[in-house]
Amino acid sequence: MSHTLSTQADLAGLAQQMLDYAQEAGADAADTMVVQGVSQTVTLRNGTLEQAERSEGTEIGLRVIIDQRQACVSAADLRPDMLRDMATRAVTMARLAPVDPTAGLADPDQLSPKRDATELELSDDSAAPLPAEMEEEARRAEAAARAISGITQVQSANAGYGHRNIFLAASNGFSGGYARSDYGLSCVAISGEGTGMERDYFGDGRIFRSDLIAPEDIGREAGMRAAARAGARKPKTGRYPVLFDERVSSTLIGHVLAAINGSAIARGSSWLRDAMGEAVLPRGFDLLEDPLRKRVGGSRPFDAEGLEARKRAFVSDGHLASWVLDLATARKLGMESTANAARGLTSPPSPSVGNLALIGPQLPRKALLQEMGTGLLVTALIGSSINPTTGDYSRGASGFWVQNGEITYAVNECTIAGNLREMLAGLRAADDARPHLSRVIPSLLVQEMTLAGA
Repeated sequence: MSHTLSTQADLAGLAQQMLDYAQEAGADAADTMVVQGVSQTVTLRNGTLEQAERSEGTEIGLRVIIDQRQACVSAADLRPDMLRDMATRAVTMARLAPVDPTAGLADPDQLSPKRDATELELSDDSAAPLPAEMEEEARRAEAAARAISGITQVQSANAGYGHRNIFLAASNGFSGGYARSDYGLSCVAISGEGTGMERDYFGDGRIFRSDLIAPEDIGREAGMRAAARAGARKPKTGRYPVLFDERVSSTLIGHVLAAINGSAIARGSSWLRDAMGEAVLPRGFDLLEDPLRKRVGGSRPFDAEGLEARKRAFVSDGHLASWVLDLATARKLGMESTANAARGLTSPPSPSVGNLALIGPQLPRKALLQEMGTGLLVTALIGSSINPTTGDYSRGASGFWVQNGEITYAVNECTIAGNLREMLAGLRAADDARPHLSRVIPSLLVQEMTLAGA
């Protein structure tokens, strides 16, 4: 069955109809988003097909603004009478909402000239995979994991597919949309028995199915990772260097993004609230957003308010250069939007970042291990205790103990702690970032953290 459930023209007509109903109901301004999609997943557990699901449908979200008051509603029933009721309900809710001087659509001259994503290759136009094909790929991954010495069971192998048509329209004249597709395959393997069991995983996700890593490679990597964790124990307590493996290093940069998000800055609840222009990373490092990368999940031609997506540096040569802003947070701060608005069907826009890359001086990963000498290589993080105002950081971690630059044994049940401002100031980067990901972040070495272990 084809994934094309409707044309963009059909979605555009539905969106315009919704706007007409909103204005008939008394809205000063309105925007609407229509999402029509299909998704299917297949899950194997210990060789048995545990779950096979498929869902498809169309939903519409509406935001109305009246006298600087706004409200959002959504529906999956697209009959005209229901859409009229939805618009009336939204207007009634908006009239009861508190005044928000920053609520409002973009001015027409701010709108993006781009109205589709053809150049970005965000949609695979081939037919949706059959459930039987997805099950076979999951079985191949599972078999490869089982074949690794030391693997006692495969907890799960999952295959997923999704395709969405998205259309955004607003009473300021914006009207545009595009399609997205995604394919994914992952595997979770377990080594050991009883209380000595250790698990690890590997997976891959792409826009185009033809770009996916082979199922055998996914299963093999999951199995090797889990087998390497056999015999894990607590590390020593003390202060040591900590190397965040490439698969978790993006979380460190994620804390920077949270701290420079316009919502946090406007509230004054960010540990970087007074840091504009100051050094937040070592010199030579740039933190760049590029929403125009082809075949990458975080790409977009325009943001959720119809502003043109453009390349931007949030950190330049180690110094904080920009907040992450949508229209509302930009207005609160007396600035211009950075075209970073994102939204769901039931909420107004808020600032968010898609594609991101950390660019700067790099060392081969092996050289970085040698440089750290003795410390902890973190491959998984558990829980989170981050103080958004002070940047104090504490998380559960597992990974491997490094002695004299060499990985010696697996580590579990420990806590790492520090302060993000201090942690980031002396970062060192490896050369192992995966360029096809939305977040291109290499392994990152923090010079010193407190470890609580044995």
